[in-house]
Amino acid sequence: MLSTNAPRPIIPIYYLVLLRFTLKLDPFVAQIIIAIDFNNFTTSDVRSPYLILKNDHSLKPVDARRRVYAELLKLVKKGWLTKMKPSGKGFTRFIKTTKFDESVLREMCKPTISLTGLIDKKKSLIDKLTHYKTELLLNLGESEAYKELYSEFPELGDDIQPHYNKARDNNTRILGKIKAIECLLNQN
Repeated sequence: MLSTNAPRPIIPIYYLVLLRFTLKLDPFVAQIIIAIDFNNFTTSDVRSPYLILKNDHSLKPVDARRRVYAELLKLVKKGWLTKMKPSGKGFTRFIKTTKFDESVLREMCKPTISLTGLIDKKKSLIDKLTHYKTELLLNLGESEAYKELYSEFPELGDDIQPHYNKARDNNTRILGKIKAIECLLNQN
């Protein structure tokens, strides 16, 4: 039996990458079960925090329990958890084995978006922002043109008004898109 004070062996990075692809586990489930005091648990014990972390209001608790159970069975098959069925009525419990490797699961919980991916997304957002700002300037010019036409030809007011209203509505819509993108850029 391994001593709890013994240092954990250093796992080569290629092993972690290989294991990450061979053991496909929901990162939320991994995040929950690597908690220090989390052992001898039921599927429902994992399901409740899973629903909170997942933050998907369309996910029903029954479906979440099934999904969590399937993920736990993957770890049982890998030998990292033991499935204990009660003799009578009761809930199946899962217990961590000595093969349970917290470091691999911690690695699974790390975000997988690379720095270049983030830079590409930021550039894409900036490009969209520039496009919408240009479109907003065009629509503002169009709105001003309708105002000038109305002041020159007030008798065409009934013909000009719908076009002016449409340009103004487009301005509002585009301004909303600009604010949303700027909010995302400021957040990151």
